Amino acid sequence: MNPFNNNYFIGYINYVSPQYCRVHFPSSVLLNKFIFTGEEFNGGLIGSFVTIEGENMGFIGKISELNLPEKERLALSEKAFQSSDFHPTAKLEILLSFDYYDYQCAQRNLNAYPNIGAKVYVCASDFIEQYVMNFGNSIDNETLMINLGTLTSNYQTRVNVSQQSLFARHCAVVGTTGGGKSWTVSKLIEGLIDNHSKVILIDPTGEYKILSNTSSAISSVLGTDSYYYYRDLTIEDLFFLSKPAERIQAPKLLEAIRSLKCVDIGIADISENFKNAVKNGVLIKTGLNKHDFDAFCYRNSALLDDGKLSFDLSRLENQITCECVYDSDRNNSNVFGGKNDNDVSNCVSLITRISNLRRTGIFKSLFGFGQDLDVNKNLRNIIDKFISPENNKKHLLRIGFEDIGFDSQGREIAANAIAKYLLELARFNKFKESPIVLVLDEAHQFLNKSVVDQYFYSSSLSAFDQIAKECRKYGLFLCIATQMPKDIPIGTLSQMGTFIVHRLINSNDKESIRQACSSTNSDSLSFLPSLGSGEAILTGVDFPMTLTVKISPPTIPPESDTPKFNKLKY
Repeated sequence: MNPFNNNYFIGYINYVSPQYCRVHFPSSVLLNKFIFTGEEFNGGLIGSFVTIEGENMGFIGKISELNLPEKERLALSEKAFQSSDFHPTAKLEILLSFDYYDYQCAQRNLNAYPNIGAKVYVCASDFIEQYVMNFGNSIDNETLMINLGTLTSNYQTRVNVSQQSLFARHCAVVGTTGGGKSWTVSKLIEGLIDNHSKVILIDPTGEYKILSNTSSAISSVLGTDSYYYYRDLTIEDLFFLSKPAERIQAPKLLEAIRSLKCVDIGIADISENFKNAVKNGVLIKTGLNKHDFDAFCYRNSALLDDGKLSFDLSRLENQITCECVYDSDRNNSNVFGGKNDNDVSNCVSLITRISNLRRTGIFKSLFGFGQDLDVNKNLRNIIDKFISPENNKKHLLRIGFEDIGFDSQGREIAANAIAKYLLELARFNKFKESPIVLVLDEAHQFLNKSVVDQYFYSSSLSAFDQIAKECRKYGLFLCIATQMPKDIPIGTLSQMGTFIVHRLINSNDKESIRQACSSTNSDSLSFLPSLGSGEAILTGVDFPMTLTVKISPPTIPPESDTPKFNKLKY
């Protein structure tokens, strides 16, 4: 494959700078469409790729601007176009360099530049394809590829990209509604399934439920098919849900949780004193020996401080009331005192919120409040079974949120709990041998979210942010999709190594991408408002050059079509 075939020649370099080059076309005829060896070439189109012949190195560039010399512009007319020849110039962005004798050896950092007078050629599709396929490949000849589509500048040039280069540093798919973002996510998921890689998809709207009909996928709809059982939640999650005030309510809630855990692990079996203190599953603190209680807690600290809600939540309101006692008795400083009415008054609102929490429909269906554990509906069991090495025939787990309402931030807390569990598994190296891609659709609904209590104290839901920052080395890769990149925390967005950017119009959204992705230059971003449906800019750490891609339709498209207006019949 010779990129410097004279049949591809279009012009000469006449200006070189560290930022860009300019090419002079000896004749405007060279920019016309032509066919050679069965391939169609358009050397004069914005976005076309070219090769530049250097002394020891070759270069691949992209046309970003075309114009005519000033003196020739004055002679423009319909007759002149038919009878005269013009000599256009073009601005070229140098994308990468390659060894003149070994075309496979490409590098992004330019240690040399073309000379004045260097020849410029239209780039053949096969030449571009070989570089795209090698982007992100390691020295062990990575073979897992995902077919995204074709180049917009030449539909004959296929874009087959290494799966490692797409996801190994996390991936973000962004674009305004109607730009083709959902189709791209489906295309990526299909590629992962074809490569027998595991994918967990958090689907907020249910538009991907059709993917669950395939033999390699399973679906679990929260609130209907499954729940995230409350005993698997963390104390932090309970704080998100109950929103205790910091000064009085939060300490009392923590003490109540500790007391209920003591009851569950058998404090009543230790002594007659403890046995008499436990009534109806609640630990009565008044009159209880403080030294003996602290000693029991110390011996069982591993169970008490595991951060889990491993107790019966229905007893929590009564236990909070039992925690509202004086720290010591007047007659005996070594036992807890009697009821403290001030503390009870301060905790009434917390007790009411927890009572409402347990009785609210969305939380009962989402977290299984008031239900016994059903292992077949417990989402953590479903996740464990899916990621099990023995389960090698299922590659997609879709977790649907379409039946969960938007009240009381239940969706955000549930998604954060799922991410926190996957983070915990990753830290225990569960994905080292078999990496997993976590796909989060409509990411702006779940990222950069906080829970605010009645006193305006804010607690961040940060599990996804932690996955983005630390889980690459553990084999848990994050792929987010959003139409509002400006609403994604900049810390999370900056961890994305690969961007597939569909049409963006809002200046704030474009600026968010510019800040998060240094490899995307101003010339590439200028194409964003004009991208058509399904077209996207592909760029990233493992991509030596930015590509503008027409994403191929997925085999099973998501249910994301816009409803059509119909004339009503009366």
